[in-house]
Amino acid sequence: MTALDSYRGGQASDRALAGCGPLLRDVAHMPAALQRPLRQTLFEYVRAQGSTTRAEMGRALGVSAASVSAVIGELIAEGFLRETDEADTPDVDAPRTGRGRPPVSLQVAAEACHVIGMKLGDLRHTAVLSDFAGQRLAELSLPTRPHRKSAAVLIAEARALVDQLLARQGMERTDISCVGVGMAGMVDYATGNVPWSPMLDAPGTALRAQFEAALGIPAYLDNDANLLTLAELWFGGGRGKSDFAVVTIEHGVGMGLVLFNQLYRGARGMGMELGHTKVQLDGALCRCGKRGCLEAYVADYALAREAATALDQHASFSESPLALLEELFAEARRGNEAALSIFRRAGRYLALGLSNVAQMFDPEVIILSGGRMQYDYLYAREVLAEMQAMTLIGARVPARVEIHAWGDLVWAQGAVALALGHVTEQRLGVGSLRSGAA
Repeated sequence: MTALDSYRGGQASDRALAGCGPLLRDVAHMPAALQRPLRQTLFEYVRAQGSTTRAEMGRALGVSAASVSAVIGELIAEGFLRETDEADTPDVDAPRTGRGRPPVSLQVAAEACHVIGMKLGDLRHTAVLSDFAGQRLAELSLPTRPHRKSAAVLIAEARALVDQLLARQGMERTDISCVGVGMAGMVDYATGNVPWSPMLDAPGTALRAQFEAALGIPAYLDNDANLLTLAELWFGGGRGKSDFAVVTIEHGVGMGLVLFNQLYRGARGMGMELGHTKVQLDGALCRCGKRGCLEAYVADYALAREAATALDQHASFSESPLALLEELFAEARRGNEAALSIFRRAGRYLALGLSNVAQMFDPEVIILSGGRMQYDYLYAREVLAEMQAMTLIGARVPARVEIHAWGDLVWAQGAVALALGHVTEQRLGVGSLRSGAA
């Protein structure tokens, strides 16, 4: 069982749903700027449900039967949807005339296109190959050296990752419609520039164009925290939520925000940098070069920096920071006061950061996600209680905090969502060949 499968097998009801993608709700009341053409809306509804009927779709979206039938007929003819051989579960609300065939289920024609999602990381690069229905076909992880590198080296590593992944499936790059790429740092989603990343030795100008030239495939870049948020929105606990925030703690601290079932990036595409909000004037030095950032107190390298002192293992700090964190966590479990003090301090700073998120955005839920959720001291009862105590709530119900522990492939799975979203928009949205059908 993969890490993602294990996650989806959890207790939350929307984790067990078939299909992938945001579950569309209140489509009629969605702001006009976020509304999609009808053909795209219907296709995405089918993909999100996994399987549905024309009648159910029309009722759920408030679209007439005639409009649904006309558009679905086009989508089937164009090879994006198919009717299944088996009749759907009887529709108890549909009128029974005694004539005609039972309602026929519709599904996405999964083979219509394939995409790859990649996460380029400090210690390893991961990739997932997916079909148009969002089903994972193959996955791969390759180690990398944890130091800053040139854009050319990073792209060469990404190309090797793609080629090895495709070789496993007997596929070529020409079989891929789009690649989604995520990495840490300030990623300008609109232009593909990367003004700053802890992985690059210099700003990455036109990095998206460089990826496309090297791979020969359309590519889209985004911040890795946005990928994690997309993974929650498309495959995880955020599928049925219209507004939520995701906070991740890894080698840095990231945040993603979903509004009206859409990822929000900010006016210039580089917002939500929670890790670089300031929590202490003239405070600890952050890897971005400034002082007092939240991640300088909570992220992996911040904990490892203090662990090296507490455990008197300065050499292992640079050689194996994750191993050092594991030892720190084990010491805390054994009652080592120095280790406990490090986690408690980090937890208090995290409480401050979460309180600021709740105060500014008032989300329905804040999802703490990522690999470091194993360190439960960071979200102990006392930490969450302190977060609520710092937040001015008034008569509102306080923001709920959920803990989602994914594996390493979640980032690449979010990049799959990024790629699928672009392919869907291009083939079925306003820019598609038959956009007049909408």
